[in-house]
Amino acid sequence: MALTLAKQRLMTAVFDYYELAHPEEGVGSGFKYKTVPHVTLKSIANNPDIKEGMTREQIDAAIARHAPQETLYDQPFVDRKKVRVTGPFTVEAVPAPAVKSLDEMLEDKPQPADASIARSGETLRQAEWRDELLRAGIRGKSGQHIRFARLEPLPGCRWLHADGETRPSDEGADSVRETGPASSPMRVVVSFGPEHAPLEQRQVQRAWEDAQQLVPKPNLLVFAAFQFDPEAAKDIDAMKPELAGMQFLKVQMNADLLTDDLKKKRASNESFWLIGQPDVEVRKEKEGNYVVSVHGFDYYNTKTGGIESGGSDKIAVWLLDTDYDGRSLYPRQVFFPMAGAKEGGWARLAKNLKAEIDEERIEAYRGTVSLPFEAGEHNRIAVKIVDDRGIESLKVMELE
Repeated sequence: MALTLAKQRLMTAVFDYYELAHPEEGVGSGFKYKTVPHVTLKSIANNPDIKEGMTREQIDAAIARHAPQETLYDQPFVDRKKVRVTGPFTVEAVPAPAVKSLDEMLEDKPQPADASIARSGETLRQAEWRDELLRAGIRGKSGQHIRFARLEPLPGCRWLHADGETRPSDEGADSVRETGPASSPMRVVVSFGPEHAPLEQRQVQRAWEDAQQLVPKPNLLVFAAFQFDPEAAKDIDAMKPELAGMQFLKVQMNADLLTDDLKKKRASNESFWLIGQPDVEVRKEKEGNYVVSVHGFDYYNTKTGGIESGGSDKIAVWLLDTDYDGRSLYPRQVFFPMAGAKEGGWARLAKNLKAEIDEERIEAYRGTVSLPFEAGEHNRIAVKIVDDRGIESLKVMELE
């Protein structure tokens, strides 16, 4: 949530433009700063210009002429003729090193090794997360919750960290009145992602393989993580229950779970959020350009046990990378559908600039349909959608 707000404020604000020390060399040459005399007793006592009978203004001028100058690096001169806005930027997670398992190292370079040092079973962190998940449940759409009657360690599985049973809940009944499979207890297994790295595609595959070996087979396979690798998220969203034999769900873990102090002080129980699946459509126009339409999210209905389409009215911001390289999202187009016509999104930037702005273009960037664009070098796009809760979802799609 904090990152999402920071991005919006950066993109829609204006900033001071500072005078450059050497304009022909660009920003790298530094700025022009205010300077003040550094007055010491020595600079006064040894000042040859100070005479008896001088006024205070004359004495101050004499001191300023001979005292060394101090540069105030926090006070550069502002160029009032120019205005600065935020350029293209990206905010991603801190890269985390990928550590190979002992088995993979042995496959690459056969060598004797003591496999006993490899960790097996759940970690202390995962035990804490499991207890919190049992207590708080998973927050869904419109006040719905997935509650658990039990949640226990699952020995013998490397990629599954908890096994439990759901408890039927009436929460959210005002908005969803249907009844269905989800109104009965269901077996659920949970795979937790790493602490300081994204949940990867390999974990999705291995967790599913482990779940298929269980008897009885689980109804829900929950992937809970602080962040998801784009390819892993794509695999989870694309897996249909009729093919997988179970429903795959993505759950966003609250970052407070990493900090014991914040976790203890947190008043609410919103530690786990159900992530919707982005509903995105790409179409090719006659001119050869592409257009992306964002229809909203497909959410898991905790009452019926099925996936239902959600509207686009809860999209706070969505970003389009028209040439996704598979590593980092570089937004070429940014939209604020929930922003008002005058007070939010790009309208705020237009107001701050106090200049002639293309009103039609500003209006277009408030919608759910992109501007036409050409296919890039990688022939692939990425759409990141942030809902009104601050939960991010990424959709990666290949162009024809």
